[in-house]
Amino acid sequence: MSPARRIVIVGAGPAGVGAAIAARQQDALADVILIADEHSEPYEKPPLSKAVLTRKAEPHDAPIAGPQGIGGHNITLKPGTRVISIDRDGRAVVTAGGERIAYDVLVLATGSVNRVLPVLPPGPDIHYLRTEAEALALRERLARSRTLLVVGAGLIGLEVAASATELGLKVTVIEVAPRILVRVCDAETSHFVQAHHAAHGVDIRLATAITGVRASPQGVAIETGAGETLWGEMVVVGTGVIPDDRLAKAAGLDTQDGIVVDDHCFTAERTILAAGDCTRFVGPRGPVRLENWRHAQEQGAVAGRNAAGGDATYNVTPSFWSEQYDLYIQGMGWPLSQPTASVRRQIGPNAMLRFDLDGDHLAYALGINAQRDIATARRLIERRVRLDPTELADPEKPLAAMLKVKT
Repeated sequence: MSPARRIVIVGAGPAGVGAAIAARQQDALADVILIADEHSEPYEKPPLSKAVLTRKAEPHDAPIAGPQGIGGHNITLKPGTRVISIDRDGRAVVTAGGERIAYDVLVLATGSVNRVLPVLPPGPDIHYLRTEAEALALRERLARSRTLLVVGAGLIGLEVAASATELGLKVTVIEVAPRILVRVCDAETSHFVQAHHAAHGVDIRLATAITGVRASPQGVAIETGAGETLWGEMVVVGTGVIPDDRLAKAAGLDTQDGIVVDDHCFTAERTILAAGDCTRFVGPRGPVRLENWRHAQEQGAVAGRNAAGGDATYNVTPSFWSEQYDLYIQGMGWPLSQPTASVRRQIGPNAMLRFDLDGDHLAYALGINAQRDIATARRLIERRVRLDPTELADPEKPLAAMLKVKT
């Protein structure tokens, strides 16, 4: 009888956990080991910038693997373990503690790391948000503050701004781009979301470059290209992330702003796969990298199945969501730089949909407080239903009825 296959997974976010569970489902006899650099049971990260900051939840309230945790899936968890290198010839990973962990198949699910601005290094008054420890430290600091500067008007920055406003802080957001959410939505939608923040007292400074940072009696002083000085007792920086492909690069694997994988999640080394934020994979219009929960979980599951002997192909309809005040913002599909048509459907005072078409097929949908419609939009995208832009714009025309149209 041949020995059990040993599958080692580095990284315990949604991609790593998804890979571990899928590998176990694919091969009940495999020895599945999940290596986590954090000390806790793997947890969902979306609540960190929202419910955790406002003390409505704790990180451990949302374990990725469910109530029974990783152990409940018969998977070995090695928490608080940092992998520092991969021995490809010896098929082993080496930890910071000097341990060698052998593998038959390795899955890299190392995720991403915060893009740190050199002028704003992490410190007692300058915070970044990615982990449980960072969220808890930020929450404690917010409780002792009255004013906050947020650098970056993307999803994380605006979620923190909304949470801090709910806690009673006076918030100023600094954004170098000419509008908020420039990577996420169209100009009309970004203006709507900005107005919502303004109605809650948030001061958003657009097209504003940082020219200097210094300590001040108020906490931190940020000097801008417009000659202003903005003060806050503390700063949160939300200027995006970069893929954590350092292990792969040091091991000689192909990295191009992410670990390059094929549509089965294999790297060029057939005993090493990768999944999640750390990968660059085959998209509908060429190699692409995604940073969202659903992508990480689903690509992780494909990697895990294939690591355990499966033959699954990764094909995703990307999505994201964000909660800001009473706004639930969702995107579904692959955004187009030049859509054939863009259609807006107003479905309430604080609820709308925007559709981008590629020919007569839906490519991308963006919704505010339109969860049911976005779920339907996903099926319209995946089934490639032919659509009439006039009907898409009409709130009296149910999207569900459009699913019955022949493709």
